[in-house]
Amino acid sequence: MQPNVSFNELLQAAQHSAVHLEMRDTYGVGDEADDFSTWRRTGQRDADPASAYWAPWVDLISGATGRGVTVRRARVVSEPVTEYIRYEHAGTVVNVFAGEKVRWLSRRRASDLLLPGNDLWIFDGQKVLFNHFTGTGDWSEPGLELRAEPHIVKQCADAFEAVWDRAMPHDEYHLL
Repeated sequence: MQPNVSFNELLQAAQHSAVHLEMRDTYGVGDEADDFSTWRRTGQRDADPASAYWAPWVDLISGATGRGVTVRRARVVSEPVTEYIRYEHAGTVVNVFAGEKVRWLSRRRASDLLLPGNDLWIFDGQKVLFNHFTGTGDWSEPGLELRAEPHIVKQCADAFEAVWDRAMPHDEYHLL
């Protein structure tokens, strides 16, 4: 594992594509704690792309898409969805605004797919960045593992594409 891997640097170096596969039903990462807590209390999600919460992400993604990088995110979720997935779904409008293409796949429709054991990003079909979380959904230490072995990249890319092909676009996916 590489504790000094920088997601931002990998995305900024991408030339063609960046794809993200998310497969957890709950995340507990600290950078979302305040926003998630507010959403739980009020039912209102920060969906302002210019807010302090979203602006760094919007700038990063729009910078990549502005260079011609296609950014896709696929989420495999259990249904009925968890409270966290409802929160995530409510904020996805900002991901789309920033330039991401987002799709959702019910875990039941993924049973026959061979999926990696961890969430991941794939950059230009050359590097896989695995995201490691604890059982409660927070980042483990270290939280990132960068791999470039061709067979690992291919396995992960094939898994992502299988999910993407079955998944529903964000604007068509209705939470259960």
